[in-house]
Amino acid sequence: MDNLISLVNKLQRACTALGDHGEESALPTLWDSLPAIAVVGGQSSGKSSVLESIVGKDFLPRGSGIVTRRPLVLQLHKIDEGREYAEFLHLSRKRFTDFAAVRKEISDETDRETGRSKQVSSVPIHLSIYSPNVVNLTLIDLPGLTKVAVEGQPESIVQDIENMVRSYIEKPNCIILAISPANQDLATSDAIKISREVDPKGERTFGVLTKIDLMDKGTDAVDILEGKAYRLQFPWIGVVNRSQADINKSVDMIAARRREREYFANSPEYKHLAQRMGSEHLGKMLSKHLETVIKSRIPGIQSLINKTIAELEAELSRLGKPIAADAGGKLYMIMEICRIFDQIYKEHIDGIRPGGDKIYNVFDNQLPAALKRLQFDKHLSVENVRKLITEADGYQPHLIAPEQGYRRLIESSLVTIRGPAEAAVDAELVHKSVNETAELRQYPTLRVEVGNAACESLDRMREESKKATLKLVDMECSYLTIDFFRKLPQDIEKGGNPTHSVFDRYNDPYLRRIGTTVLSYVNMVCASLRNSIPKSIVYCQVRESKRSLLDHFFTELGKKEQKQLASLLDEDPAVMERRAALAKRLELYRSAQAEIDAVAWSK
Repeated sequence: MDNLISLVNKLQRACTALGDHGEESALPTLWDSLPAIAVVGGQSSGKSSVLESIVGKDFLPRGSGIVTRRPLVLQLHKIDEGREYAEFLHLSRKRFTDFAAVRKEISDETDRETGRSKQVSSVPIHLSIYSPNVVNLTLIDLPGLTKVAVEGQPESIVQDIENMVRSYIEKPNCIILAISPANQDLATSDAIKISREVDPKGERTFGVLTKIDLMDKGTDAVDILEGKAYRLQFPWIGVVNRSQADINKSVDMIAARRREREYFANSPEYKHLAQRMGSEHLGKMLSKHLETVIKSRIPGIQSLINKTIAELEAELSRLGKPIAADAGGKLYMIMEICRIFDQIYKEHIDGIRPGGDKIYNVFDNQLPAALKRLQFDKHLSVENVRKLITEADGYQPHLIAPEQGYRRLIESSLVTIRGPAEAAVDAELVHKSVNETAELRQYPTLRVEVGNAACESLDRMREESKKATLKLVDMECSYLTIDFFRKLPQDIEKGGNPTHSVFDRYNDPYLRRIGTTVLSYVNMVCASLRNSIPKSIVYCQVRESKRSLLDHFFTELGKKEQKQLASLLDEDPAVMERRAALAKRLELYRSAQAEIDAVAWSK
């Protein structure tokens, strides 16, 4: 069972080292779930003397006013033999064998945190004492409750101390050790008053009565010790501390314990209770009870740890990786984020993610619809055909067929295809990809830079795609498909009458046939372009954007200095602080998980 107390000791030390003091914060706390015994009492209640009696050593600071200004987590470790020694968590490599030096270090460490202003702090001091004269036990010594502020203290200190004490003892895992002096009315006991508020049934409270030997003659504390004056679930325990004269004379603790036993055994009022009185019995009883409570809480602590680890890992994953310190690490980090973005962009185009279908829609719907809207039949009306053919003939009418007129009609029709042919991949996919790259959300500047670089790259590819696509149209304009005309039925008329005016040289039926022939040819070219334009766009833009969307950005990135790279990774400082705090807390919980697993396997 001793290893259970040792387990909680390790977890408490880990909590303090990693900043978990059980205070209210945005982070999950392990400290609050650990069973602990909090020592509560008013000033001059004998609280320090009780602790020193349990330990068997003088080691606590003494003086007037508020001496204990920070919680002291006192972890007692029973050793089989050897010299007694103490260790502080904040001085992990230093071993104290002089307990006067321990007292001084407690005072000095308190001042380091609070200054010499007599302020209080909730950050605990961890002290471990190893001795053959102690039981395995952990106690938290809290500042003594007070009613008035002394000189040098703020008026709020009375409430500050009460709030700190309450923050410990109101937790259901806290065992309350309420210290009350027997030479004062129990109804005025600060410890009993605050304990009753948080534990009205007395289910977590152990009552300790001090200064029994200093009661007025003719009075005793039997009713209290027997639970008649104020009943708790656990029996009251009386102790007799060393007197101030004993302390001044440095009376040995072992001798003081012996005198305490003799006092209860020889006092007519208390000898029937002697077996459960005294600081030795108090230490053993608290150790046994703490072991029992820890054993009952271990499954719940394990469940809490596993649940919290999963939550912390999920939030850390959402926040992303921390920024690398060196230039190479920053460059690698930016490249990795860009590769993730690039992969998401490719997935949109390839149909793994939604959006690529819009490209197909351009080819299958928008381009054909745009070609249909050109209305070639109006362009090839009789009047327009007559106008273009007569203009093409010039001063000398054609002899057989209006070849130049045909060419002009075809070229003027095909030129109008240039507009619809400029269809290209929309930059919307870039913006969708930027928004879906979680890593880019961490760094606003990098997000803007990557988005701009991708859009600029896509613009360059779009221009190349337009050029290639327009070349296809220009090719059709520059060379007509002769076979198409050879397959047409031969015209029995040989053309117009050259004796007629240039404005009525051709009759309407003949001009309509020319218009129909040109329209058939233009429709054939449109059908061909409808197949070749998508191929050109895919080759020049879609394929190229999948292959080298951020190549230019990567080239420029390689030229940047560390300061410039750092400016791209301008993460919100609050996010950085949150990540660091979460990582620290995750380290605590993983350590706790390993410690608990080690105890479980050892059994």
